[in-house]
Amino acid sequence: MGLCPAANSGGFFSHLDYALIMWTEQQNALCRTFRFPDFRTAFAFMTAVAAEAERLDHHPWWANEYNTVEFRLRTHDAGNTVTRRDQQLADAIDTVAARFPETTPNV
Repeated sequence: MGLCPAANSGGFFSHLDYALIMWTEQQNALCRTFRFPDFRTAFAFMTAVAAEAERLDHHPWWANEYNTVEFRLRTHDAGNTVTRRDQQLADAIDTVAARFPETTPNV
């Protein structure tokens, strides 16, 4: 993990900060990391995101370690750059994340 570094030294944000945290663009990719209460919740989130990725026919690079899920979105067909498809998938991921209220995002 660690391809999209945290915004603060601890890498964590309070629930109040949740609405203020957005995807960041780093190294030609949209990046965002989510932390969940446990592995089961993280895996359920990933399963829901997989359904959205299939619906949009655009699939993320992601990594999962226990309760943490990290995304890096870019379009390979566009020379590994960020495109509208990545932005649409990021929006879909955010919508899925909203169904998991105990999510603590971490950029």
